[in-house]
Amino acid sequence: MKLESLNIGIIGLGYVGLPLAVEFGKSFPTIGFDIHKTRVQALETGIDSTLECSKEELMSAKKLTYTSELSDIQQCNFYIVTVPTPIDDNNAPDLTPLIKASESLGKVISAGDVVVFESTVYPGATEEVCIPIIEKISGLVFNQDFFAGYSPERINPGDKVNRLTTITKITSGSTAEVADFVDSVYASIVTAGTHKASSIRVAEAAKVIENTQRDLNIAIINEFAKIFNKLNIDTEEVLKAAGTKWNFLPFKPGLVGGHCISVDPYYLTHKAQEVGYRPEVILAGRRINDGMGSYVATQMVKKLASKKIHIDEAKVLVLGFTFKGDCPDVRNTKIIDAINELKSFNINIDVYDSWANPEEVKHEYGISLKSELELDSYDGVILAVDHSEFKTMGIEAVRKLGKKNHVIYDVKYVFGPDDSDLRL
Repeated sequence: MKLESLNIGIIGLGYVGLPLAVEFGKSFPTIGFDIHKTRVQALETGIDSTLECSKEELMSAKKLTYTSELSDIQQCNFYIVTVPTPIDDNNAPDLTPLIKASESLGKVISAGDVVVFESTVYPGATEEVCIPIIEKISGLVFNQDFFAGYSPERINPGDKVNRLTTITKITSGSTAEVADFVDSVYASIVTAGTHKASSIRVAEAAKVIENTQRDLNIAIINEFAKIFNKLNIDTEEVLKAAGTKWNFLPFKPGLVGGHCISVDPYYLTHKAQEVGYRPEVILAGRRINDGMGSYVATQMVKKLASKKIHIDEAKVLVLGFTFKGDCPDVRNTKIIDAINELKSFNINIDVYDSWANPEEVKHEYGISLKSELELDSYDGVILAVDHSEFKTMGIEAVRKLGKKNHVIYDVKYVFGPDDSDLRL
């Protein structure tokens, strides 16, 4: 296959798939497939609910079309899978979306085609889980009739600086020749360049440790914060002081949610335990980060009590619900953990977040977002997300939301150390 003959099919048009489809759609015939018809219809009108691509960017991809009909992508010869890979209630990998995507591929793939997976998985998943499904349904033989590659996504939702084209892309292929071809395909759109891994398993492993490392770095900072809170030392001031050393890593404490950092480590630990090794450090970090929502709630309750505010039926406002600032993504947000813990104390909770989709929040979490902020109404206010909107408001405007006696908990260091009553 040559670049000139490429006909690309992107399976999954979320935070990862859409930017990919847009970039390829500027140069090659590209079809973006998504099972959600409403998503396809919105994109056809130039609306991206994830806010990753502007209307202008969508319109710039002259060779890109969208569909929710599987038969429409049968004409493609280079498929890229970008479906989500979540975890279940037991923190085990949930490969259901990946399995369904592989089943769909088995129905449309033809001899000579290449399938590249971008979804985060544990080392070996592409060749052990996905490929056999495609072989069984299509009747084609892997590395004889069709070929595969793995190129892990590195999308950072809401980041307008580090974009698809400006981040080095890891590539790999099931044969040396296919690896070269997959690398050339991505190199045609990624200006930052590519890194060709020696195998699909190496590329899979590289992806899964990227976010695991970040998760552990945040976990140790969260543990530092717990210790410094007991010592009555401001954590941010400590981090700024330590940050004057050239090799100190600039991480901050917080609630670790989202679709990557809080999920990917469980893919690696699952595979490790499958081969007889029980990870200790990775799981310890996960326990710390998974417990931070409850910790934040407990700290708030203690501070309310210290100010003689009656806990039962107290009213607390949570500012921010998305998993990170200036981003509409509410997937796996850990703020819900803090909210649920506060509710267990019979505290009334209001949540405000103009970035989040109210219907999605209601459907996924059962929470009705406030559309407006109420003055002089709250016993406590938690600054849970560092949206620019809250920074612009200023601490005085935030304090006006509280009653005469209230607590401001600045979880994300939105304001200075002397502006709030409590900081993480």
